[in-house]
Amino acid sequence: MSTPSFQINSKDFEPAYMKLFRTGELYRRSREGLRHLQNCKVCPRDCKVDRLNDEWALCKTGRYAWVSSHFPHFGEEDCLRGWNGSGTIFFSMCNLKCVFCQNFEISQDRDGEEAQPETLARMMLELQEKGCHNINFVTPEHVVPQILEALPLAVQMGLRLPLVYNTGAYDSLESIQLMDGVVDIYMPDFKYWDEALSAKYLKAKKYPQAAKAVIREMQRQVGDLVFDEKGLAKRGVLVRHLVMPDNEEDSRKIMRYLAEEVSPHTYINIMDQYRPAWKVTETRYREINRRSTVEELQNTIRLAQEAGLYRFDRRDPAAHLAFAPI
Repeated sequence: MSTPSFQINSKDFEPAYMKLFRTGELYRRSREGLRHLQNCKVCPRDCKVDRLNDEWALCKTGRYAWVSSHFPHFGEEDCLRGWNGSGTIFFSMCNLKCVFCQNFEISQDRDGEEAQPETLARMMLELQEKGCHNINFVTPEHVVPQILEALPLAVQMGLRLPLVYNTGAYDSLESIQLMDGVVDIYMPDFKYWDEALSAKYLKAKKYPQAAKAVIREMQRQVGDLVFDEKGLAKRGVLVRHLVMPDNEEDSRKIMRYLAEEVSPHTYINIMDQYRPAWKVTETRYREINRRSTVEELQNTIRLAQEAGLYRFDRRDPAAHLAFAPI
């Protein structure tokens, strides 16, 4: 069995949303997305508040998105940051309550500014003008309708970059289906397989069920990750998995699921950046009050290989310096 090609000619690439924009479907999706706010089930929390009238519940986000910051980011995977950076838009608040969150100031508070559609569209254009290789929506689970509302405006203003949907994977299937033909690159983080661990550390017992469903749908929409001739990701799924202390069994099951139920060609970044943060102390959640070890990282990579996965992100902190436009 031959290995499939994972390269696309940049001259043949067009962002997925352009086709929907030309047919008018992108605008229709934006209207449909706003209707989802009225009795909100935008994410699996199903809070059912009327966010169109600026009510809010767990995500603390009403009618408009809140943006903490937007800038060219050089801390992402090499295939996203390239030489000019990934155009990240960090949304404030989150529908997960990870007790170890390293960005809890952003994920749990209204940090930043309220961004109406025109403001959000201008942010996208500003990042494009700075030379970013993509628009990277970080923590978008609770603001899918607001992104869809802003996108047609951004396209009218000249946006032509691929879109990255950078998520913790606690998304509703309905929201991901709204993004079908809109998103080019899905980047979900598959955190936990076990419901009890998800309830304890993410405060979301149904997280594994949601993550499995949406990652499989993401794969259906965009397929395996492909790159252009310069090594930049253009379309597909990139899965992140953070190595946690003493979590080998969960990692084993996640890797098997990705290989057997999603794709054996899944491109995966096994991350060793875990450190105790926010609510994790010597007296609270003490079992994860340490860094993950090199041995745990190596074991997780081995588990992925044993499951049949073979496409791993090999991150080089200085890789963007080696990139050069052809």
